[in-house]
Amino acid sequence: MRRRIAIVEDDPALRANYAEALQKHGFEVSAYAARDEALAAMRSRLPDLALIDIGLGSDMDGGFALCRELRALSAALPIIFLTARDSDFDIVAGLRLGADDYLTKDVSLPHLLARIGALFRRAELASEPRPEEERLERGALTLDLKRFTVSWQGKAVALTLTEFWMVHALARHPGHVKNREQLMQDANLVVDEGTITSHIKRIRRKFQSADPAFDHIDTAYGMGYRWKSP
Repeated sequence: MRRRIAIVEDDPALRANYAEALQKHGFEVSAYAARDEALAAMRSRLPDLALIDIGLGSDMDGGFALCRELRALSAALPIIFLTARDSDFDIVAGLRLGADDYLTKDVSLPHLLARIGALFRRAELASEPRPEEERLERGALTLDLKRFTVSWQGKAVALTLTEFWMVHALARHPGHVKNREQLMQDANLVVDEGTITSHIKRIRRKFQSADPAFDHIDTAYGMGYRWKSP
């Protein structure tokens, strides 16, 4: 069965170009010009991945709102922002809202396909049965690899697919420093270093919402990150 990708892009030419390119690479594509029509369609049937522009016609931040709404529908849906806006503010805002990746429109097609492929590989890993490791427990942390859920001190922590695998990569070996390259490899990510940093910050905030005293992700400056032992 072909993977279904939803494109939300207000520019008709770009929307058609993206759709054609992805269809040529074997994907089933649904394309939308506006937030409302995209949300209505995806409420009826979620795609396997969503590519979203930020500015949608007169709605300058419509993509941000759509990302928030889609994330409320599914924590596991892979979401990529594909936009002309390249400021640090917009990138961080997009990741904070729950996007798995953030790309600008000057990205090459092979690069875009690599990012999409990486997210689909992690989605497959999340759905595969893992009899040898269905649960990972580290003190107050519990990762359920069968149900794709996370809890801290018994409280659910809503992580995206990207965040889940990053926490898993760190918590598997408490105390071991993971540099950014290792973290990308273990979590099956294809992102830049700045994106890794933004994801880590967002993960910390989510755990701190459950426990304000949470401090189990250490930054080893110049080296990477580690999960502190209980």
